[in-house]
Amino acid sequence: MPSDNPSFIHWFRNSAPYINAFRNRTFVISFSGDAIEGEGFPHMVHDLALLNSLGVRLVLVYGARSRIERTLNRQNIDSRYHQGLRITDSSALECIKQAVGSLRLEIEALFSMALPNSPMAGADIRISSGNHITAQPLGVRDGIDYHHTGEVRRIDTAAISAQLDSGNIVLLPPLGYSPTGEIFNLHAEQVACSAGQAVAAEKLIYLIEAPGLYDTRGELVRELTVTEAEQQLADRDDIPAVVADPLASAIGACRGGVHRAHLLDSRVDGALLQELFTRDGTGTLVATERFEGIRPASIEDVGGILELITPLEQAGILVHRSREWLEMEIDHFSVVERDGAIIACAALHPFPGEKVAELAGLAVHPDYRGEQRGGRLLEFIEQQARQQGIERLFVLTTHTPHWFRERGYQTAEIGDLPVTRQAMYNYQRNSRVFIKSL
Repeated sequence: MPSDNPSFIHWFRNSAPYINAFRNRTFVISFSGDAIEGEGFPHMVHDLALLNSLGVRLVLVYGARSRIERTLNRQNIDSRYHQGLRITDSSALECIKQAVGSLRLEIEALFSMALPNSPMAGADIRISSGNHITAQPLGVRDGIDYHHTGEVRRIDTAAISAQLDSGNIVLLPPLGYSPTGEIFNLHAEQVACSAGQAVAAEKLIYLIEAPGLYDTRGELVRELTVTEAEQQLADRDDIPAVVADPLASAIGACRGGVHRAHLLDSRVDGALLQELFTRDGTGTLVATERFEGIRPASIEDVGGILELITPLEQAGILVHRSREWLEMEIDHFSVVERDGAIIACAALHPFPGEKVAELAGLAVHPDYRGEQRGGRLLEFIEQQARQQGIERLFVLTTHTPHWFRERGYQTAEIGDLPVTRQAMYNYQRNSRVFIKSL
């Protein structure tokens, strides 16, 4: 019987590599008090519970600014800030403890739900919280006494790891404690950054009230290296604080050993699952190295290349290439890899004696066409050819002559090919020949 929902089956099958990769990995996930109070937060809890059931080790960090503001207002206490940080005197600290404590109870209550016919049915989730953060006072800066506003001094990694090893979710509030028994109000983003580094998190995820970082053209930036993210913060003053603060923390976390940091819109239902279990995600990714890049192929890429080119071979667009042939010729291939998946490939076959080479097997995954990946891969191949002393590059094509002509390739004849390549020309395919001088 045909499936009523083939897109779900396709997504679920494609999510399997991520499920396997994330098992027993530690994620630190930060969200604000606004997110907790939003109508979509129960759905977010369901998604976090799903991650926990899949074997992801979760450390959750929550903020409380909006709840704190309302609590202070009820007590007729003015909020005071300096350089974006709250000045926490004794009266403000009492309100902060009340606000943070009430949010903690609400979070724990949601994770305790196990109603039948709900996403939490059958879930047996334990939330652990405690004095895992040692803090120290900010002190006096620029002549301003911050009183009970502090910064993270140390994370009790051993205690957190013990809870994670037991299958518990660890919940960290924006509060820390000093060895003398004092309580300090902390910046939630800094807590998340410090926790991510301390537990060697695979991912640090900030769920914020924005889609992510936008560039100067108003387009969402999907991925950044740490260096590029630093440049964005240095060059621009139009990035709102709701994005700039977690972006700065993401940079610090990646510099401190976290593999990847993500900025996701907490208001979008399922944003967390889409980011984690699809190749393209939904927010802004900050990583120490490129999420996607072009590189020479290796023998491990043969399977991915076959999966990419087989549909094109079946459609008659590409010449059939066996696995054995690919394994022997793999050193001639280059690939575009995106988060571990091969999404484009091409081969460069040189004829050194004639300073000519053939471009062959250029293919781009259907989901990633129209985004200039083929053009960038072509430029990479051409650069490789130049480095090898190749003066002319030729291609045989049946379906994309205009694409190559737009990139400087000129119509040629079979007789313009190297003699050995002429002997292998398939007259049944009747491919057109194009040549470009490099």
